Amino acid sequence: MAWQNARTMFFTIPTLLTWARILAIPLIVGVFYLPLSDATRNLAATVMFVAFALTDWLDGYLARKLNQSSAFGAFLDPVADKFLVCASLLVLVHLHRVDALIALVIIGREIAISSLREWMAQIGASRSVAVHMLGKLKTTVQMVAIPFLLYDGRLFGMVDTHAWGTVLILAAAVLTIWSMVYYLQKALPEIRAKAR
Repeated sequence: MAWQNARTMFFTIPTLLTWARILAIPLIVGVFYLPLSDATRNLAATVMFVAFALTDWLDGYLARKLNQSSAFGAFLDPVADKFLVCASLLVLVHLHRVDALIALVIIGREIAISSLREWMAQIGASRSVAVHMLGKLKTTVQMVAIPFLLYDGRLFGMVDTHAWGTVLILAAAVLTIWSMVYYLQKALPEIRAKAR
């Protein structure tokens, strides 16, 4: 019976798609170590990132459609997203396509806000730091910037993805700081109340 419950929790279709995002990380990193041309590696990494990033929307849709939502899935989904983004940023830093400071700001914010949400949940105030439109905008901008920077070339012979990706990742860093300040301000009353 315990095995049945575990299988139901860990191996639903939406959860498998979430696991796929985590398994994608060594594939995206590993492609840059293959004996391929730079353009081929860039294209392969971009296609994989986009394909696996789309599973974030798909697993949520299927969880609702198939009535397979679970507490474990709700926990794993944002973790998988953060792993995928952080790993991709580290690859881009290694390739000198993203400044280390920008990557540090984005990754540091993810750690800080995740910790804040966990603590707020423990004190029963998770609504104070519920996902806001500002956070969603930050996520959207960085999820466009990263594949542009992975591709690092001219898309359709016209769009300079490196230039656009650089602008977008800078915008994502600004939105990262802005959203972090917003969440901290929302949590401050609860923090002050607990400090008394």
